[in-house]
Amino acid sequence: MKPHAFHPDANVEYAEAAEYYARISAELGGRFFDAIEQLIAEARVRPRAYREILPSVRRHFTAEFPYGILYVERPDDIWIIAVINLHRDPTYWTHRLS
Repeated sequence: MKPHAFHPDANVEYAEAAEYYARISAELGGRFFDAIEQLIAEARVRPRAYREILPSVRRHFTAEFPYGILYVERPDDIWIIAVINLHRDPTYWTHRLS
């Protein structure tokens, strides 16, 4: 299992989304956190198992929430470049690759 790291903006997105769901209810916030952590764990174990949407960028979505992670497999880790809300412009994060 590879370790993971967050792009700073992805870390902010994750925190803001978790806070949003936690404000609705603590239980919902916990379920959101668990869902995203599950995506991260699965990507760390099988980084190439999920769909490649751009060269080297892969996506993995939750079934319960309109969110997913976009990540790049690097030699030593999985770099999470976005915790993406699927209702947003799907390309807003592309500048993070440079």
